[in-house]
Order: sequence, then structure tokens, then C-alpha cells
Amino acid sequence: MQYETLTVDIVGHVATVTLNRPDVRNAFNETMIADVTAAFTALGAHDDVRAIVLAGNGKAFCAGADLNWMRKMAGYSDEENRADAMRLAQMLSAVYRCPKPVVARVHGDAYAGGMGLVCAADIVVAVETAHFCLSEARLGLMPATIAPYVIRALGEQASRRYFVTAEAFDCATAQRLGLVSEAVSAQALDATVQRIAETLCANSPNAVRECKQLVQDVAGQTIDNALIEDTAVRIARIRASEEGRDGVSSFLEKRTPRWRDQ
Repeated sequence: MQYETLTVDIVGHVATVTLNRPDVRNAFNETMIADVTAAFTALGAHDDVRAIVLAGNGKAFCAGADLNWMRKMAGYSDEENRADAMRLAQMLSAVYRCPKPVVARVHGDAYAGGMGLVCAADIVVAVETAHFCLSEARLGLMPATIAPYVIRALGEQASRRYFVTAEAFDCATAQRLGLVSEAVSAQALDATVQRIAETLCANSPNAVRECKQLVQDVAGQTIDNALIEDTAVRIARIRASEEGRDGVSSFLEKRTPRWRDQ
């Protein structure tokens, strides 16, 4: 897979997508938006890939939107602006809805749309020196397309604050709010990401995919009879699946499940 603004490397069952515009702090433009969307769509359908690491090259993880791109958008018609915004929204959705688990490797600052990418990931590992910021209000804008993912990650009350103040906050705060899963030193970053990726790859690929979808479908739902029935249907279905049967059998027989040999 060849892309203009990012690199994709697959080692074993782990794919690493690296944002590669270090000269502009990995700020995204229309090309990067298209590249990220295409990469996650392709990797989501790649049978051999079981986990995806989203990383950045250079000093920052992602500084949000490229200023030259934003300047160009200022001259767009309303229809053109809507189409452009929809492409950005679809990029975030491609990351969030990717059937493979996504680990964000945050080695530097994540601002504005970069926060959206972080919040769309399933697991976030960040260096202790990283800073986060929803800076849109400073520019007379709002974090609209990233809002569904940011609010899920930060919670409503924290989002109320950081949307309107556009304050930067540190990694310790991000971890306290639940955005960052693990805060580590720069020296421990790669080892931590690798450990998590290996853990993901050791689990049933089908179960991991179904578990990710389960969280997205159940979060925020009312616990009513329909939801109870839905969860019962899901566990019954996966018990009868090939990997479900093999996983239970391998545990009882004290052997390695077949998916680890594939």
C-alpha cells in the first residue's frame, strides 16, 4: 500500500500507520484525509492484520488541520465546505469503526483534529510529556466532526470545559479523564505499544472484532429487554463460532488455540 502522506508497515499481524508530514507537525489536508481513510479501510479488510498502531513522524503526533488547507477552505462555497467536512468525518469514522483494534502511539502533542484521531482509537498510549488541546474556539471554529469521539473519550463535563476554553492539558490530566490508557516515558513507549499489540494478537481475531463492536453498540444504551435479548443473541452466536468452540476446547484441553498458529 503506497500513500503520499503516511507510511504503512505490516510486521506479523500488526500494521503500523504513521502520519508522515513532519514539516507541518503532521497536520492533515485533503490528501492525508483521503490516505488515512483508504489505509484504515484496507487494513480493516486485511485478513492477516489483527491490530493497528496509529503513530506520527516528527515532533508532534498531529497538530490538526493544515493552515494552508484551512485558508483554501475559507473561499469554498457552503456546498463545498459541507463536502469537505464530510470527508473529514468519514476519515474519523474509518478509524473508529475499523473492525481491527486501533492503538494510538502518541509520542508528541495532539491538537484539534489530532485529538479526534486519538479519541477514535481504542487504546491510547502516550508519552508523559504530550499535551492535548481542542484549540478550535481560538480560531473562531468548533470541534464539530471530532465531537462524537472526543465526548465519548473525555466525557460530557470535561468536553464542556475544553471545547469552550481551548486550554491545553497535559498527559496526566488526559489519563485522569480516561482519554489516555497508559502514560509512559519516551523510552518505554515502543515497548508498551508492542506489549499491547502482542496481547491483542494473542486473542481470538473474531472475538476481538465482536468485542469492539459490542462496546460501540451497547455504550449509552438503555438496559431494556431489547438490549438484554441482543446481548444474549451475541454470546450464543459466538459460542457456536469456530473460534469460540476452539477457544473453549483449547482451554479445557490445555493446548494452544488454533488462531495463534496462523
